[in-house]
Amino acid sequence: MHVHPYVMTNANVKMPALIYGTAWKKEHTADLVVQAVLNGFRGIDTACQPKHYEELLVGEAIRRLKDHGIMREELFIQTKFTPLQGQDPQRIPYDPNAALDVQVANSFEVSKHNLGTNYVDSLVLHSPIFPYANLLKVWKAMEAIYHSSGARQLGISNCYDLELLQRLYFDADIKPSVVQNRFYSESGYDVELRQWCDEQGIIYQSFWSLTANPHILGSKAVVDLALKYDKTQAQILYRYLNQMGIVPLIGSTSQQHMKEDLEIFSFELTSDEIIGIQLV
Repeated sequence: MHVHPYVMTNANVKMPALIYGTAWKKEHTADLVVQAVLNGFRGIDTACQPKHYEELLVGEAIRRLKDHGIMREELFIQTKFTPLQGQDPQRIPYDPNAALDVQVANSFEVSKHNLGTNYVDSLVLHSPIFPYANLLKVWKAMEAIYHSSGARQLGISNCYDLELLQRLYFDADIKPSVVQNRFYSESGYDVELRQWCDEQGIIYQSFWSLTANPHILGSKAVVDLALKYDKTQAQILYRYLNQMGIVPLIGSTSQQHMKEDLEIFSFELTSDEIIGIQLV
C-alpha cells in the first residue's frame, strides 16, 4: 500500500498531496471512499450539496474505516458550504430563507451530522457570491466556525478572479488556506492566480485535471515521459501537477487507477521535463 506525502498549509494543517474527490459518486460513495482509503488515500473532499455529493455516505465510509483500524484523526476531511445558486431547489440542506450567516451555520451542522465528526480539517466556500458584501458575510460566518474549532482551515472554490481573491484575502481575519479550481485552458490554468497563491502560502487544489486536458495527456512530451518512466500518462500529469505545488483531486472509481495515482511519488520529473510539459 502506498501512503502519499503531505503538504503544510498556511494554517499549519497537514494536507495530503492527493485528495480523493467524492462528487458524482452517488450510491457508490461509501464503498469508493473506503476503497480509496484502504489503498492509501488519506484526504477526502465532499460538500453539503445533495445535488452532486452524498455527504452522508462519506460519513458512513468514515465509520466503516474504523473497523479497518483507520481512525477519523488519520483522515483529512474537507467539506463545503454551497450557496443557494449551487443547490438543487428541491434538496436545499438548510433554510433558504434564513440570513446568510445562519445558512452557513446550519449547513455546517448538517455536515457534522452527515460526517459523524465534530470538526472538519478544511471548510471551503463552494463558489463566490455577489455582491461582495454577501461574500464577506459568508466568510465571517465561516470564520466563526473556525474560531469555535469546527474547522481547522478555510478555503474557497471556483474562484478564478485574482482581484476578488486578493480582496477577500486582505479583508479576511482568517486567510484562505486553499483555492480549489477547475484546472483547464479556459481559465489559462490560473497561472497568475497560482503564482499569487504560492506567494501567500495558499495551496491550489485542482479538479477536472484529467478530464479537461486530453490534449496534454496525449501530447508528445507526456507520452515520451510515460515511456521513459514506465508510467501511465495520467501518472505523469499528476506528478507534474504535484511538483508544481498543486494538490489534485482524484475521482477515480477504479481500484487499479487509485493504486496508480498513489504511485506517482515513486519517481520525480526533472526541471527540464517539467518545462517540457506545455499547458496549452
